[in-house]
Amino acid sequence: MVTVLFYEKPGCASNARQKQILRQAGATLDVRNLLTEAWTAPRLRTFFGTRPVAEWFNPSAPAIKSGRIDPFAIDPDSAVGAMLADPLLIRRPLIEAGEFRCSGFDWPALAQSLGLQTTTVSSGKDLESCSRASSASSCSTAAGGQG
Repeated sequence: MVTVLFYEKPGCASNARQKQILRQAGATLDVRNLLTEAWTAPRLRTFFGTRPVAEWFNPSAPAIKSGRIDPFAIDPDSAVGAMLADPLLIRRPLIEAGEFRCSGFDWPALAQSLGLQTTTVSSGKDLESCSRASSASSCSTAAGGQG
């Protein structure tokens, strides 16, 4: 059984669905508050791998929706700095299991990378985005490769 550190925004309905799926697939969860975690730039950066910077962001974050931050026009260091200042900007959940790191919830990629059962989720079901936004995920190992 794999133990997963699951960094969430408490009260997020999407994160609740994601946790349920992981548990049903056989994972043991250690749930943490994404908003109060003591992030450092190097540690946070490990969750994004080689994905484009724009995919690191939560498209539903107020600063993104208002246009105050343009995720397509920001460099990696500035993006991480903005996320450290405002954790709502971070695409969630952040998932960690051993050397594996992931931002977002791409269930097929997660199940394969973590060796979990995939029969608990129907295909085509959007498991990551808020009902108001669509999003992709970024998964990586701690070394920065795709997972």
